[in-house]
Amino acid sequence: MKIIIEDIGPEEEEAVIIRCREVDEAVLQLVNALKVKKEKLTVRQGEKILQIEPGNIYYIEAVDNKVFLYLENSVYETRMKLYELERRFAGTDFFRVSKSVILNLAKVRSFTPGFNGRFEALMRNGERVGISRQYVPLLKNKLGI
Repeated sequence: MKIIIEDIGPEEEEAVIIRCREVDEAVLQLVNALKVKKEKLTVRQGEKILQIEPGNIYYIEAVDNKVFLYLENSVYETRMKLYELERRFAGTDFFRVSKSVILNLAKVRSFTPGFNGRFEALMRNGERVGISRQYVPLLKNKLGI
């Protein structure tokens, strides 16, 4: 595969062109990753309303009908539902690991087996996130193990 990067002037629009023989899973993941990288999520932290890049999210958790986004050192609330975020990030590094948690696999340092068929993810910021045993086979498949 050949990769070409061109510098453009400030007046020109950025563009990504993908030339391939067939649109396979790898191409779809690349397209989804590019889409997610450019978009922002509107979130709340107390009374503040901010926009964050999805790539900075470590994991997303639903608690008491509220959805929280956990970044390296901060937590934000969003009005989106967990299933909406799951759909929005389909085909990216975001992966459902339990009924209430979506994990950003790009922010995981390691996985370790736990009790009763569960797994645990150690995040790059030192936090630990449990993975439900019903999602472990899907995770192994996604990771190719």
